[in-house]
Amino acid sequence: MKRTAPVKKNDEISIKIDAYTSEGYGIGRVDGFAVFVPYAVKGETVNVHIVKAEKNYAIGKLLEITEENTDDRAEVLCTAYKRCGGCTLQHMKYEKQLEFKRERVLGALMHLGRIENADKIVFNTLSAPSPLRYRNKASFPFGTVNGKVTLGFFSPASHNLVPVDDCPIQDTRIVSAMQITRDWAKKYGISAFDEKTCSGILRHLVLRTTEKSMLVTVVTSGKALPFADRLWDALSAQIPDVAGLVQNINDRNTNVILGSSYKTLYGTDTLYDEICGLKFSVRTPSFLQVNHEQTQRLYEKVLEFLDLHGTETVFDVYCGIGTISLLLASHAKSVIGIESVREAVEDARKNAEINGITNTEFVTGEAERVLPELVAKGSFADAIVIDPPRKGCEIQVLQAIAQSGAKKLVYVSCNPETLARDMRILADLGFCAKAVQPVDMFPQTAHVETVVCLIREE
Repeated sequence: MKRTAPVKKNDEISIKIDAYTSEGYGIGRVDGFAVFVPYAVKGETVNVHIVKAEKNYAIGKLLEITEENTDDRAEVLCTAYKRCGGCTLQHMKYEKQLEFKRERVLGALMHLGRIENADKIVFNTLSAPSPLRYRNKASFPFGTVNGKVTLGFFSPASHNLVPVDDCPIQDTRIVSAMQITRDWAKKYGISAFDEKTCSGILRHLVLRTTEKSMLVTVVTSGKALPFADRLWDALSAQIPDVAGLVQNINDRNTNVILGSSYKTLYGTDTLYDEICGLKFSVRTPSFLQVNHEQTQRLYEKVLEFLDLHGTETVFDVYCGIGTISLLLASHAKSVIGIESVREAVEDARKNAEINGITNTEFVTGEAERVLPELVAKGSFADAIVIDPPRKGCEIQVLQAIAQSGAKKLVYVSCNPETLARDMRILADLGFCAKAVQPVDMFPQTAHVETVVCLIREE
């Protein structure tokens, strides 16, 4: 007999929240039927308006908290919260965010990965020393609101701009540069790019910081950036750390932020960051984790799990600009990094040169092609590190790992669900998970990084 959902769109109901989704939404139930409620906290009773009703679940808008969980709920610090598409957990006390992230990883490994001993090997989430002001990179879209150019973030699942004057998770220098650039655009009447008409000049403001430097990149729709000298004067007068102003030209009709053409207008286009005692060059398109303190702790955990003795050959798959590869180099005989982005490989080789490291090799190409080719040609590894994108690993990568001879594998993941899927495949290929360390790289959000140690079972 076909079941009829007990709620329908536009119903108003009262429910008790007893769990969370992977996005951090509260889950309440009506006769066993799940209702997902953003910004609700477990243990609360809430009144909600049903905005979407499907066969197996509904989504409700939080109207009122009738029984509040004061032990778990936190005061929200951001004026754009709920309107901006960024943070989703600011309403939850930080220690509860850490518990949620462990439970998210554990749930994925148990239910999706079918890892039998998951509850015994998933550690408590490694907390961030600074749950606010930790981000060292931001991309602000320009837009026009009430006839004036401004900067902000897009609201969830849309390109509707939410203007912001501050962002509590951003480095204060980033906030200052955003405000200065916004005021400069207003003062000189420089138009924001309109996606519908493909008119206007200013598309995005991309900001990066290191401990002592800042790089400002203005993305434009054309070759000209009017009054760039006035922007540089304002930035350098108010932010002593600003090291360069770069223009990126993106003249395509696309949602991709950066184009392929760059101009260094003032100063430098390269910053240098120190991670675990090594120096890395950083440019606008370079991938680098946005939380400096937690990045170091994550990489230290990778080293701990690998437990190298200086005689090993290590493959670093999806190596980016070579951060992990170069950190491993002083602990291994040799390291081979694999990366599909040509510019990242160039940065990795440059970073090896900067640090005087000579026992690394970097190969350009898709991991699912390069790794099987290396193994087929007889290049075997004692240990492997993989740090794939959110979609996880291609099956060819996992099969090649199993054929590589590696006794130990460390998997760094930014997505617990694809991690769990890949761990199930690796278990079937002979790898047993020994330790799982969630790392809170992104406080105030539902995102979590995870480092997993896997050992080949004989």
